[in-house]
Amino acid sequence: MSSTTTSSESSNLALAVDLGGTKVEAALVTDQGVVLPATRHRSPTGPGRTSEELQAAVDEVVVATLASLPEDATLVGVGIGSAGPVDEENGLVSPLNMPVWRGYPLRDRVAAHVPAGVPVTLRMDGLAITLAEHWVGAAQGSDHVMGMIVSTGVGGGLILHGRTVSGPTGNAGHIGHVECGGYDDPCACGGTGCLEAVASGPKTVAWARRQGFTGSTGEELAAAYAAGDEVAVAAVKRSGRALGQAIAAATSLVDLEVVAIGGGFSHVSPDLFEYARQAVAERVEFPFVTKVRIVPTGLSQDGPLIGAAALVHRADVLR
Repeated sequence: MSSTTTSSESSNLALAVDLGGTKVEAALVTDQGVVLPATRHRSPTGPGRTSEELQAAVDEVVVATLASLPEDATLVGVGIGSAGPVDEENGLVSPLNMPVWRGYPLRDRVAAHVPAGVPVTLRMDGLAITLAEHWVGAAQGSDHVMGMIVSTGVGGGLILHGRTVSGPTGNAGHIGHVECGGYDDPCACGGTGCLEAVASGPKTVAWARRQGFTGSTGEELAAAYAAGDEVAVAAVKRSGRALGQAIAAATSLVDLEVVAIGGGFSHVSPDLFEYARQAVAERVEFPFVTKVRIVPTGLSQDGPLIGAAALVHRADVLR
């Protein structure tokens, strides 16, 4: 999507808030899914922050973004995409990578900054990104979709029969905590072999380091992979296979048409997708599984913000 817009295009704007394991970000987004760059603000989060510091970061970006609302524009709603778990009905968040927030009333804290009567909608970030892919991204035209984020963690969300599926608590689609056969990596959720514990950026790098890799970031792993480093290749192949196993399992369960994957670590190499596709292709007797298309995100790095805004602009798709 273009990052510029005219004043006529920006008359109905959503305040989009994306809360993740490394940063919180906010921006104003048009009803065409365009992020207004001059309104975009971010602040760091992370497991080392106190509750007060996390809330201050959220307040900072929300207040700064609201201050940039054009005079001729209307704020039609606020969408919040948060790392999970979430409590959708009560607007609470308990991000796994932010242990000081358990049952934290994020929706109401954000709502306190906006005028009365402006709706505020909270959903898990994986569901928000899925909505964005369905709206303006790689899953346009498909009504059975999973969106995935492969980054600090692994998130996901579902659209089935053209409507979002979030379940009774708001956590349906939490693909990062589906266990993958053949892996024994311990997960912070308490599981063993969870996709997030195997295939997230930090966990892939950590596995590579245990095999002798001397780098410490996903970017360094990507460079080593491109150079043909054996350990880096093994690490990316391992993570890609786990992704494919989880996607095959999810498709077996809900008959997906397309899985769109974004997030920083999804860019480690295009081969990550090939390894995932190879794992899916092994389900040779299940053509309804092997039909699933695994594609890179159709969105820029604006995807999470577009997804949060879609909670407002595409509220008709929310179940």
